[in-house]
Amino acid sequence: MKKERQSMLTQRVQDNPFLTDEELSEIFSVSIPTIRLDRLELGIPELRERIKNVAAENHSKVKSLHSREIIGELLDISLNKKAISMLETDNSMVFEKTKIVRGNFIYSLAESIAIAVIDAQVALVGVANIKYKIPVYAGSKLIARAEVRRIKENNFMVWVKITEKQMEVFRGKFILVAIK
Repeated sequence: MKKERQSMLTQRVQDNPFLTDEELSEIFSVSIPTIRLDRLELGIPELRERIKNVAAENHSKVKSLHSREIIGELLDISLNKKAISMLETDNSMVFEKTKIVRGNFIYSLAESIAIAVIDAQVALVGVANIKYKIPVYAGSKLIARAEVRRIKENNFMVWVKITEKQMEVFRGKFILVAIK
C-alpha cells in the first residue's frame, strides 16, 4: 500500500508540482506528516522549492524583462500566447487598518506577466483597462493568467485574470507596444 501510494504521489507531483502537502494528504487520505515522510523518502522537494525550480526554467524564456523584474513566480510561459504566475501575499503588502492587499501589488503582478508574455526585447503598456473585483487579504495565493488575444504590427492585446481559490479578484486588458 505504501509503495503504491508513493508511486501515485510521485505521478501526482509530476503532473501538478503546485500541490500542497495538505492537498496531497486529502487526495491520499493520509496525514500531512505521512505525506512529508513520503516526499522525503522519494526525494521530492517541498512546495516552495518545486515552485522555484519551475520558475527558474521559465524565466530564461522571457525576453522583455529581467527575472528580478517579474512580480511573483513565473510558473508557465509560451511567448505571444499565454503565461501563468503566482504571488503569495503577506502582511508587508497590506493596508495596516484593513489588512487588504494594496492594489499596486496586484496591478504589478498583472502588468509584469502581460509584458513578460510578449515576444519582444522591449514592451511597454500603452493602455490598461483594469478592474479590481473583490478585496484580497494577506496570506492569499494569487494566480495570474495572461493570454495574448491579438497581435497587430507592434501592438499586442493581452488579457490578464488574477484569481484566488478560483475566484476572480482582478481583470485587466492591456494594449502593449513592442519597441524595436
